[in-house]
Amino acid sequence: QEYLDFRKERSRMLLSRRNQLLLEFSFWNEPQPRQGPNIYELRTYKLKPGTMIEWGNNWARAIKYRQENQEAVGGFFSQIGELYVVHHLWGKGCHPRGPPAWGLEGSGCQTHPLPTAYRDLQSREETRNAAWRKRGWDENVYYTVPLIRTMESRIMIPLKISPLQ
Repeated sequence: QEYLDFRKERSRMLLSRRNQLLLEFSFWNEPQPRQGPNIYELRTYKLKPGTMIEWGNNWARAIKYRQENQEAVGGFFSQIGELYVVHHLWGKGCHPRGPPAWGLEGSGCQTHPLPTAYRDLQSREETRNAAWRKRGWDENVYYTVPLIRTMESRIMIPLKISPLQ
C-alpha cells in the first residue's frame, strides 16, 4: 500500500518521462571517479538520421583535442529510445561556495588528485577557446555541425552519491 501511495503522489509531480539506453563511444575515455566539488556540462545533440557513423568517425579523430586536460568525461549515443541522440559529458572544476558559484575569485578550491577541466565559467571559456587554437579542431566542427538537427547544454551538479563529484 505504501508503494501505491508513493506512485500516486509521484504521478502528481511527474509531468513527463523519457528513457534511453545508451552505449559509450569506444574512442572516449571511460568516466572516472573525481573528487569534488565539481560542476559538469551535458551537451545533447540530436543528429539527422543516418549520420551517426559519420559523427563517430569525426569525433574519434577530434576527441584528442579535448582529452588533454581531462575535460572529456564521457561520450554516449542512444541505442533504444529516441535514436540518433548523442550525449557528451564535460567536466568542470569546483564550486566550493555552492551552486552556482562560477567566476568567484579566491574560491578556495582544493587540489584534486584527478584533474578537472574548469573551476568556473571563465576557465571553461578559456579551455574551449584553446581548443579552437589547435590545428584540426575547427575541421571537426566544420564537418559535424551540418549533422546536427538540435543541441542543448545543461550545467549539472552531482548528487552526493555520485562517483563524479
